Formats: sequence, structure tokens, C-alpha cells
Amino acid sequence: MTLHSNLIVRFAEPTDYSVLFQLIQGLAEYEKLSHAVTGNALELKEHLFGSHKYIEAVLAESAGQAVGFALFFHNYSTFLTKPGIYLEDLFVLPQYRRQGIGKALLTKLAQIAVERDCGRLEWSVLDWNESAKEFYRNMGASILDDWQICRVTGDMLTQLGAVKIIHN
Repeated sequence: MTLHSNLIVRFAEPTDYSVLFQLIQGLAEYEKLSHAVTGNALELKEHLFGSHKYIEAVLAESAGQAVGFALFFHNYSTFLTKPGIYLEDLFVLPQYRRQGIGKALLTKLAQIAVERDCGRLEWSVLDWNESAKEFYRNMGASILDDWQICRVTGDMLTQLGAVKIIHN
């Protein structure tokens, strides 16, 4: 997809894994969560391009330089009985914002969702990120106040996974 002569939005390729990881680190820094990045570029590469692909990504390039990305995976709506796309992360380098790059990334994901006959495209936004909320609303998104994210990680995930299930 080309919006203008400078911008290209394309699927990430195996050689993109390290630049994609650098953008993820930029996102973490922007969100003041750099301490939470415990993974690495090689794990990312395996999850994107390994024998079991857990995630997909699209990159935005301007003049040959990666300036943004969207990382996503499929989910499923039991009510719609259709797959969906969950956008895990969308990020554009600060110096490239307000140039239509975020819009181009979301548009590409919407196109992928339509091509794959998905019932929805959804994502989360941090409650403090008012500029992102405004951007998403302008793109036609609804922000659902009645849903909250539940998460189990680390030791609690290990403990929950270790619970023996009794079968009768």
C-alpha cells in the first residue's frame, strides 16, 4: 500500500525482525515501560516467522526507513462466529507523527481483516493516552468503557498452569 511517494506499508519480512524489535523498544520507552521489555529480537523473529507463527506485523517505511509498525494476531468472536484481528501494538516514531502513518497502518489492518472475512478489528488503549484515544475515535473506533482487560503473568501464570484438573 502506498499513500504517497514516500510512504510504504508492507508485511514484515524475516530480515525486518531487528528493526521491528527496535521499534518495540521505542514504543516501550514512549509508554514509560522500558523496564517491562524482557524479550529479545530472536524470540520475536521466531514468533513472527518460525514453524508456528503466533503474530504478524506490518511496517511503515518512509524513504526506506522503518518509522512505524503494527503487530497483530487473530482472535475469535464466538457471538459472530468469525475470526477477528487483535492489534497488539501500533507505534509511529514521534518525529513522524501527524503525517498519516498511523492511519495508513490501521487502514492496512482493516484491509487485511476484510480480505480474511474477519468480524472485527480491535485493540486496547492506555487510559492516560488521550491523543491516541482521539486519533482512534477519528478513525471510527468505539472505546468500550464496559470492558476491562484481565491478565495472569509470571509466577501466578505458572501457579495457575500447575493446578491439577480432576477428571471424573
